[in-house]
Amino acid sequence: RAKGAAAAAPPETYRFGDVCIDFKRHEARKDGEAIELSPREFQLLGYFIQHRGEIVTREKLLDAVWDYNAIPFTRTVDMHIAKLRKKIEDNPSDPKHIVTVHRLGYKFTG
Repeated sequence: RAKGAAAAAPPETYRFGDVCIDFKRHEARKDGEAIELSPREFQLLGYFIQHRGEIVTREKLLDAVWDYNAIPFTRTVDMHIAKLRKKIEDNPSDPKHIVTVHRLGYKFTG
């Protein structure tokens, strides 16, 4: 992506590990089994996919996914990430897809 270019929308479908996300249909599967994701979790995954490999701060997530302009309550992000990890990670306590970058934020490696 060119510097300064707007981020493209997430793809209609995206696969990482044993997870397949269909953004158009708002459907998600892990190991072929349907998993329930909230609209906010779809938004989070979409943002992570658009910025895969980048370190994303909690503030960026709050701004992009929650559209907060006030002082952020970053635990909101952490709680949503924890719930999302339980649904998509094989071992949520040792995540492979949404990785914590100490003191900076998160990185999606899918």
